[in-house]
Amino acid sequence: MELHELQDLMDRLYGHRDRARGVPANIAWLTEEIGELAQALRKGDRDQQLQEFGDVLAWTATLANVAGVSLEEALGRYRTGCPRCSEIPCSCP
Repeated sequence: MELHELQDLMDRLYGHRDRARGVPANIAWLTEEIGELAQALRKGDRDQQLQEFGDVLAWTATLANVAGVSLEEALGRYRTGCPRCSEIPCSCP
């Protein structure tokens, strides 16, 4: 799945609720999911980790939708390498 497809899917699934909830509440949900991912990585099995990575990606797409940001455009800064030194791998100190 491409990032724009993920954003479109999240918008079709939950967009009306996400926009009504607003940025602060969506940030809270994303933050909660990041905490659950951290716990799954420390103590969970692969299935739990897959679920939590999926949830973090879904909430990131949701937040981008509510903020009117394209994730593909946002990741564009990494297309040519490190955003600071432009090298792959990064050679920043």
